[in-house]
Amino acid sequence: MSYSLLNLQRKSFLAFLSTLFMAMLVFSNISIASGNHDEHEETTGPHGGKLLQTGEFEIEITLYEAGMVPEMRIYAYQSGKAIDPNDVNVNVQLTRLGGKQNKLTFIPEKDYLVSQEAVAEPHSFVIHVNGTYQEQDFKWQYDSFEGRTEISNRLLTLSNVQTQKAGPQQLIFTEQVFGIITPITHQLFNVNAPYAGIVDKLYVSIGDHVKKGQIIASITNSDTLSVYNIKSPANGQVTELYLNKGDHTNNAPVVRISDLSSVWVDLSVFPSQMDKLKVGLPIKVLDNHNEDKVTTEISYISPLMTGGHIARARAIIDNKEGDWRPGMHIKAEIETATKNVPIAVRNEAIQTFQNQPVVFAKYGNTFEARMLKLGESDGQYIEVLEGLDAGVEYVSKNSFLIKADIQKNAAKHQH
Repeated sequence: MSYSLLNLQRKSFLAFLSTLFMAMLVFSNISIASGNHDEHEETTGPHGGKLLQTGEFEIEITLYEAGMVPEMRIYAYQSGKAIDPNDVNVNVQLTRLGGKQNKLTFIPEKDYLVSQEAVAEPHSFVIHVNGTYQEQDFKWQYDSFEGRTEISNRLLTLSNVQTQKAGPQQLIFTEQVFGIITPITHQLFNVNAPYAGIVDKLYVSIGDHVKKGQIIASITNSDTLSVYNIKSPANGQVTELYLNKGDHTNNAPVVRISDLSSVWVDLSVFPSQMDKLKVGLPIKVLDNHNEDKVTTEISYISPLMTGGHIARARAIIDNKEGDWRPGMHIKAEIETATKNVPIAVRNEAIQTFQNQPVVFAKYGNTFEARMLKLGESDGQYIEVLEGLDAGVEYVSKNSFLIKADIQKNAAKHQH
């Protein structure tokens, strides 16, 4: 690599770091949406929950999820004293980002009311509370946002945050193997002189391309002293010269013609991979620089193992352009199975938040963590079993920047 090219790559990398650092600095100044008032101004109850008050009547709302399905618990007070939960009727509606709503109903348990429905993650919603106590109606509404942030379009462009919609995807499962390019044995031709004699003239050199029927040498017959020509039996390339001008043939081949218009890919397969392979499976062959690639299929699997307990598989690839030279080391991806899934996201979109895998859903300029239950992955996409609906826009690139911004205030969410 030339010095100028190396210097250009270094400058590009430094420019990228500079842009990324600027984005992080700007993101650090973005405030997390946290309701209508500062967290230090919120009133908390004896159990650490949100305290809502109308006159002398109060309720305390908590989320309880220690080692169990998350549930909402409500404690009621009159003039600062606990009230029997049987005397209070409450229902709660949670409005989530994107407009999805969950309704919670409650039953008495010990000294509190407990929701009969689980409160699914993320615990980020507008909470609407309605109920009655002593024939008096009460109603409250407040924001309880978790894992949420707002970012301007300018900053999104600056940080190269990219999004796409979750939806159906075909997962393609592959096994990576390594191998070497070899000539196809029945396309190698050792050209012999039919009669003993002296090589009078060679018309080709190593590397020359020849056509079928082309004269490649002249031989003087030792018995008759007549001169006869040897012709190429196939199209190909001269890869070996066994004799020189003046040499006696002695039943030895004169030249080797190799037809390399197609070649073998000899693959080394570990025993753990063998059960997944069969003849006919698609295979993508790449050189070691990932610059050249070609798609073919497995044509042969050896019934024998080598001394190193490696199995051999083989594929044939077109080589009319001559890019695949025998002796070249390659790597290959064998397509072993496919699976169509209703919802999938890109692997690089996945982050960890509160010890759970998440992606960040985008609604306008607002981003929010979506806790996921994941299925299988093919290395590029991963199946989503729970936590994200089809059609939801999510951050597919540079999602770590969203996570870094959200984490600043993650500790304020009480579990």
